[in-house]
Amino acid sequence: MFWNQFKTVFLLGALSGLLFLMGYWIGGRNGLIFAFAISLVMNFLTYFYSDKIVLKLYGAEPLDEVEYSNVYNIVEELCSNANLPVPKLWLIQNSMANAFATGRNPEHASVALTTGILDLLDEYELRGVIAHELSHVKNRDVLVATVAATIAMSIAYLADILRWTFIFGGSNRDRDKLGSIGTILVAVLMPIAATLIQLGISRSREYLADETGAKISHDPLALASALEKLSLRIKSKNLQPKSTVQTSTASLFIVYPFTAKGLINLFSTHPPLEKRIEKLRNMVL
Repeated sequence: MFWNQFKTVFLLGALSGLLFLMGYWIGGRNGLIFAFAISLVMNFLTYFYSDKIVLKLYGAEPLDEVEYSNVYNIVEELCSNANLPVPKLWLIQNSMANAFATGRNPEHASVALTTGILDLLDEYELRGVIAHELSHVKNRDVLVATVAATIAMSIAYLADILRWTFIFGGSNRDRDKLGSIGTILVAVLMPIAATLIQLGISRSREYLADETGAKISHDPLALASALEKLSLRIKSKNLQPKSTVQTSTASLFIVYPFTAKGLINLFSTHPPLEKRIEKLRNMVL
């Protein structure tokens, strides 16, 4: 657990460093202040409104307390184990078997389940999945992911500014020292580096949520079994993202919802399912 926390802090620091470096290259001290201001504004907006946006995007509806009383019982038990307030529960009418947690803090958290995952998993496996999602709430992963995503987006925005100022002119002594090729490389490579760091943060938080969820539920094998079923479902469906919305929200789900092959794995928001399952099974050895 400590190693994954350390990786997150280190990668967030590296991501922030890239942002401020981009700002300084563009406009010196003023560019640095501008980059910081962009980061603050974007973090504020996504921190307070990202949960409402994503639930609306997927057409989530409140989970019926009578029809799904077993799910509410599982959540209440696990929240008691984790010393968490009970989150709002949502249902997404979608055959894709998946789940995600959102909300800016434990007091404003939501857990969404698809009809696909409720149909696929037995109660034992569903308990493991819910424990994983509650771990994201407990570890404040939504906040971490929000910060990482907005910093990465800010870097991409600044890279656009750098490209346009290079095309239409504009002077900065530090940037001019890089030369034309150096400026182009910075504008192209910085967003790629930021994306890779952001994905590294996402993967480390997934490992952490697996570990924390296993401890909350006292049953690592339940989540391992659920991940196996979800993996087989994804492979059999061979799904591909159909919109930028699906791509941009993929990191929220317990498993990457699309089939990833070859180099695409490098840009996956989730660790390989085989490694996650192996780590969970090793917890009981």
